[in-house]
Amino acid sequence: MKPTGLLIGAAVIVPAIFLGLVLSIVLFGSTPAAADCVPAASVSISSDTKIDGYSAKQLRNAAAIMNAGKSLNLSAKGQMVSVMVALGESGLRVLDIGDGAGPDSRGLFQQRDNGAWGSYADRMNPSVSAVNFVRGLQKAGGWELLEPTIAANLVQRNADPYHYQRYWDPAVKIVQALSDANFSISGTGCPVPGASGAGDDLPWATAAMYQPSALGMFNRECVDFALWRVNQQLGSTNTPYKVLNSTFRPDGVNLGSALSWRDGWNARGWPTGSAPRVGAVVWYAPGAGGADPTYGHVAVVKAVNADGTYLEEGYNGNPAPEDHKYYTRTVNNDLPSAFLYVPGSEESK
Repeated sequence: MKPTGLLIGAAVIVPAIFLGLVLSIVLFGSTPAAADCVPAASVSISSDTKIDGYSAKQLRNAAAIMNAGKSLNLSAKGQMVSVMVALGESGLRVLDIGDGAGPDSRGLFQQRDNGAWGSYADRMNPSVSAVNFVRGLQKAGGWELLEPTIAANLVQRNADPYHYQRYWDPAVKIVQALSDANFSISGTGCPVPGASGAGDDLPWATAAMYQPSALGMFNRECVDFALWRVNQQLGSTNTPYKVLNSTFRPDGVNLGSALSWRDGWNARGWPTGSAPRVGAVVWYAPGAGGADPTYGHVAVVKAVNADGTYLEEGYNGNPAPEDHKYYTRTVNNDLPSAFLYVPGSEESK
């Protein structure tokens, strides 16, 4: 096991911006959380319904979005994502105007006049436009496993995938205040095959480099973070971890540096392929796409974009002094050598 790094000039680097979570909430991982596990709540607005900073009309629009989610069996978390997008696009107002990037955008979700979102009347109708957004979200495989802003961007395709993150806390507040169900967000998310964490959640993110981590890799190496994600997907987020460097392969050989990870997958009998899937380990052979010429590199697929690119997350993917830190970037699918799938992630395409 050796330190590995990655320098890829052909990719677009996406700044790692971390989610500010309301009430110190962590939404992703392997312990059930009510916002993921309970069905969406129904909403009714009365003249007494008030939330500081929002007009009665804005709250009625939020209620229409939540009820649209309820009608399509969307989770409470999905309601929050939907309200978050409407906050980020229109401030929960039915806008009859677009912007420079989309002059034909209209309504709560600023949906374009491209045939995908129905007629002008549909886009201007809070309930209809919300139903169409929710349907789009439900078609985005693996959205439940992602940070809310990344999940939203699978539908909205904003130039900045982190545009919506500032609206997450207000969306949570609104959905909780308007809900007719008693639930709270605590814990770290329902266990779902392919589930990962949110952002830089490596438990030993500040540990000394070149010392063994709890997984038997060197702290803050690319392989250390990737194996942490694999354990999360297997529902293992605390000691004793399900898979370690020394126990991953059934033949007793160490999983080792990035160089040997595909062999490790083959030895374990786990699937590999050429298509990015949420939660898959991205494997770069030595020198591929600028990876370390001796040891290669591994990372994790965070989200898959409609144009065939994907959002990659990992550790030790930048040159010093930014090495051994968390990074995200958008990558063309032709750069990696292979994708290594954790069993169960096949459904999160």
